[in-house]
Amino acid sequence: MSTDNTASHQQELTQFFCDLHIHIGRATNGQAVKISASNNLTFENIAVESSERKGIQMTGIIDCHSPSVQEDIMACLDSGIMRELAGGGIAYRDTVILLGSEIEVRGPGRGAAHVLAYFPSLNMMQDFTGWMARYMKNIQLSSQRIYVSPRELQQEVTDRGGILIPAHVFTPHKGLYGSMTDRLADVFDPDGISGIELGLSADSAMAGLISELDSYSFLSNSDAHSLGKIGREYNRIAMKEPSFAEFKLALERRDGRGVTANYGLNPRLGKYHRTYCSGCESIMDEADAASQEGRCPYCGSTNLVGGVLDRILSFADRTEPIIPAFRPPYHYQIPLEFIPGLGKSAMKKLLDAFGTEMAILHRASETELAAVAGEALAESIIQARNGTLQLASGGGGTYGKVMK
Repeated sequence: MSTDNTASHQQELTQFFCDLHIHIGRATNGQAVKISASNNLTFENIAVESSERKGIQMTGIIDCHSPSVQEDIMACLDSGIMRELAGGGIAYRDTVILLGSEIEVRGPGRGAAHVLAYFPSLNMMQDFTGWMARYMKNIQLSSQRIYVSPRELQQEVTDRGGILIPAHVFTPHKGLYGSMTDRLADVFDPDGISGIELGLSADSAMAGLISELDSYSFLSNSDAHSLGKIGREYNRIAMKEPSFAEFKLALERRDGRGVTANYGLNPRLGKYHRTYCSGCESIMDEADAASQEGRCPYCGSTNLVGGVLDRILSFADRTEPIIPAFRPPYHYQIPLEFIPGLGKSAMKKLLDAFGTEMAILHRASETELAAVAGEALAESIIQARNGTLQLASGGGGTYGKVMK
């Protein structure tokens, strides 16, 4: 569990942009890792995209348990284009990669949930792979089911000096609260959980309806399945440097370190924000979510996919969110790729002018943007930065949309 923030070392700290949930599609040898991810999502390509285009300074790659991925990591280290850091992590230019693994775990009589485990070094990750291979049918692939209890998995991670974070906790597809339990404490030791990943369909205020989450640092990550989705959601974290050791201190909010901002989609853009009827393909609005009988108010079908907001409201122990003093602001920010009219040509001009997507989103002024891309696109980018673009809600596995 975490402690309150202090300012004693604030002058030594720097703010870093961090996206800590990125998948690998295939290894260099052609072996599939994440079946649903793009084939060009390799370990090296993720590092290059994060550093040179996105401006993400700490990147979590969560398929590093895969033996073929570990071969790619060793090749990058042996070639000298990357190096391991004393504080944990692997450096490529201005970006540090944290070695992680996404794992599916199921409790007795419960649904399944995904968790993220991070380790400071390749050796520790390889040791964890050796243990997991005894309880997993295919250690090569991403997000595979491990046949141990949630608490046993948790113990194995923490005993190796790792960090365990439940992933996209509210989504109906393998989220801790979305498909496994109403209470984290029923399946995990709360003291062995390092943080909470909110997921694309939730924000800090929604999580603030659940009191047992009050002490945790929240993360907003992209869960990227393609290079373009890196940085779709991300965090700003105050640390001395991007490394595993500093990340751990930040989650614990020690010595001034901490998550200082979450940047994410407005939850309405998430694929699972509202309840969805597969019978008539309707997304329930605020007033017409599912009826008490579990039927669609439009067609009467019972084939409903529960939305994140509706799920939270069904078990929340508060009627109004409580936001602890340490909780940073959650900024609704639309990724550049969502902006209508921002095509490849305009994007290239912006990148040539400002360097990275983080620079476009955070540092370029409206006047500077307009000089490169025109006044209309500049205005849309500023609205994306401020989260003021008009949206249509998502649900049932379909993303929401930015309205033109």
